[in-house]
Parts: sequence; structure tokens; C-alpha cells
Amino acid sequence: MSNLDDFGGGQRPDDSVLVVTTNDVPGHRVERVIGEVFGLTVRSRHLGTQIGAGFKSMLGGELKGLTKTLVESRNQAMERLVEQTRSRGGNAVLMMRFDVTEAADLGTEICAYGTAAVIAPIG
Repeated sequence: MSNLDDFGGGQRPDDSVLVVTTNDVPGHRVERVIGEVFGLTVRSRHLGTQIGAGFKSMLGGELKGLTKTLVESRNQAMERLVEQTRSRGGNAVLMMRFDVTEAADLGTEICAYGTAAVIAPIG
């Protein structure tokens, strides 16, 4: 059995910045839009993982080493996104998205981006 965090990610329930992929948050109003924020990481390929993935791709199945690396990278990008939002006085990121691209054949660039805002409960 694997650790749940090895193959998934996302926000912790106790985080002071809410990150959503929607335009708004039900039950909350946007008091102030701060603007675009992003968290970025570039990861190089691990030779052992690449060799293992090459063999696995011939046989079929999930490339678990690469999956774990991508999860770690996305989580790091998210952490940086949240820190950027906090440092600008926000408590929410609206319309969060990920962008993943190859970085000059040396690795993978992962960017988490969205709109930093201050939100408050309605009522």
C-alpha cells in the first residue's frame, strides 16, 4: 500500500489561503482582487527514473516514479503560489490552473497560477 500523498496532492485543510479553480467561492464575497500570482518550479529528470520509465513503457502500465516526481513538483509549485498570495495580503486564489512544459530538454517546468484575492464570508 502506498502513501496517499505519493500519488496525489492539493491543499491542506488548515491552510490560511483557499485555492479554488472557480471564479468565486460559494458563501463568500470578493472584497479585493490583488492580481495574478504564480508559483514555479523546474525539475530535471532523474536518470534512474528515466531508465526505469523506459523499460516500463515497453511493457505498459503506470510510470510510478514519474508520477511521484510530477506530484512533488505540482505540490511545490502550489506551495509557492500560496506563499506569493500570503505575501501580498491575500487569503484566496481564484481560477487556479497548472501549466506544464518541457524546459529545453533538461527538465519539466510546472507553474501554478491564478488570481490572488481577499475574500470574506457573506453574512
